[in-house]
Amino acid sequence: FQAEDGIRDRSPSRGLGDVYKRQMYHKWLDRWDERRMRRGDDLKRTTELALDAELAFPAAKGVTDLGAFCALSEQVTRNSDLFFGLAAGAPEVCWQDDVLHFPSSISTGMTENDMVSAKVTRARSSDHAVVVFHHWNASSRNAPLARFFAARGITVFEMAMPYHLERTRPGSLHADHMLSPNLGRTIQSIRQAVVDGRQLIKIAQRAGYRKISVLGISLGSWVAGLIAAHDPAVDKASLLLTGGDLAEMVWTGGAMRHIRASLDGKIELSDLRRAWAPLNLESYVGKLARPALDVQILLATRDRVVLPTVSERLVQRLEGAGTSLNVERLNCGHYSLTLPPYIITTGMRASRFLSR
Repeated sequence: FQAEDGIRDRSPSRGLGDVYKRQMYHKWLDRWDERRMRRGDDLKRTTELALDAELAFPAAKGVTDLGAFCALSEQVTRNSDLFFGLAAGAPEVCWQDDVLHFPSSISTGMTENDMVSAKVTRARSSDHAVVVFHHWNASSRNAPLARFFAARGITVFEMAMPYHLERTRPGSLHADHMLSPNLGRTIQSIRQAVVDGRQLIKIAQRAGYRKISVLGISLGSWVAGLIAAHDPAVDKASLLLTGGDLAEMVWTGGAMRHIRASLDGKIELSDLRRAWAPLNLESYVGKLARPALDVQILLATRDRVVLPTVSERLVQRLEGAGTSLNVERLNCGHYSLTLPPYIITTGMRASRFLSR
């Protein structure tokens, strides 16, 4: 395997046999990723396109026109510090051993979803905390990752994103309220994740952690990136399997085929981009280029969920803005990143980035 696959080649030269084995391995890897991507497809349903502007923009009343919705989105993008800002006052926090709970300042009317929970894996004598945001439809937290970072002196806060884990909507089979053809609810859900994450950072700071990092995986990387762009407390942001344009990711990603099918013939990609402008990391490259922030982006060059074109455009724009940027590329797919040797390489590179 090539060095970029995470395995060092110690042989003096590569013959045709090695090339053939590498090609066969990557074909197997692509098939494995495709099977993983299709897992759960039978649980996902196409639904109707909906605006529900009042969910995204609480002050909006009677907005039923896509053009008016897009105008509101572009307006809050220009005022994103307010849109993703924290409410006045600190929430009441309940600690139960290594799990904490606090009420979300954004109400969705769903009791389970409006109570935030986070698992804390403590490092000894650490003043560095990383807040971790999982991938879409995660069914559990990543205990091995948390232990890995804790063993290297970084305390880990793993927050349940909206409609996931303890916050799952009763009766739902997957996190269909977090990302869906309902344009307003998707904005509300990701905004809630960002505001909850910022509140968790404040809780970590009050607990004595002076250095704050964020790490996000897939959809969680959009949340982590939005937090890093808007919260000056964040020193480092490690974004795994990320991109900039959420609309294009949904439009082209294999895991979101049911959402694309719901949107086809009802909205164009250009309008979806405008509608979800507040969620596009490319909208905030200037904020991500602030001098006190270091950004790591780790990409999978065979990714069929967050296509490399979506990822590389974000990289180019961050570089153009002068962001302190570390880019890592692995020759694997979106799901095969979880396999050895890629997951080992990912852990080591993220750990070095956060610790340096």
